[in-house]
Formats: sequence, C-alpha cells, structure tokens
Amino acid sequence: MPRGSSPKRERQYEHIKESGEKRGMSEGRAEEMASRTVNKERARSGESRTASRSSTQGKSASQRGGEKSRGGGGSSDRTKDELYQEAKQRGIDGRSTMSKQELKNALGH
Repeated sequence: MPRGSSPKRERQYEHIKESGEKRGMSEGRAEEMASRTVNKERARSGESRTASRSSTQGKSASQRGGEKSRGGGGSSDRTKDELYQEAKQRGIDGRSTMSKQELKNALGH
C-alpha cells in the first residue's frame, strides 16, 4: 500500500487480496489485483495525487461488482461453443449451422 493510505484502504486491500486467494489466485496475482483496485478507488475519491482517465471514468469496482472478473457472465463475452451448448440444452433447431450472432439472437441475448 502507498505511504499514508487510510486504514479503510488497508482493510479493503486485505479483503480483496484474501478473496482472490480463496478463489485460487496466486498470492502475487491477488496482491496485484488488490493494489490496482484500491489505487483506482483512491483515484476516484481524490485520495491520490494523480489519476488516469480510466481510473476516474466509468463504473467503480464496487459498483461493477466484479462484472469483468466473472467468467461467462453475459452473452457478449461468451464463446460460440458456450452459446451452442445453451442452445442444445434449450432444444433450438438448426443450431449446428448458426453463427455466433445467430445463436445469440436465437437465445435472446
């Protein structure tokens, strides 16, 4: 953590790091993720001297709730095979010849 960081940010860092380790991340990767997240939150709230545009615009990590880190969350980041498997489960005819976009349309994504 950067010098002079608040106790709240220290707790946030530890919580994120422990959460990453519980999910099977290496300690180094969990530390990196925690540092980046806390630094972004510090930039958003004006606690850091400098801040990049990407740190201050868009949803914060707490608002996003891990959207980017979840695998297979929305249809936009799902593979064609994942869409195909869902279509198979739903019994959609003609799925074997459909493109990824056609599968999305057929599934209503």
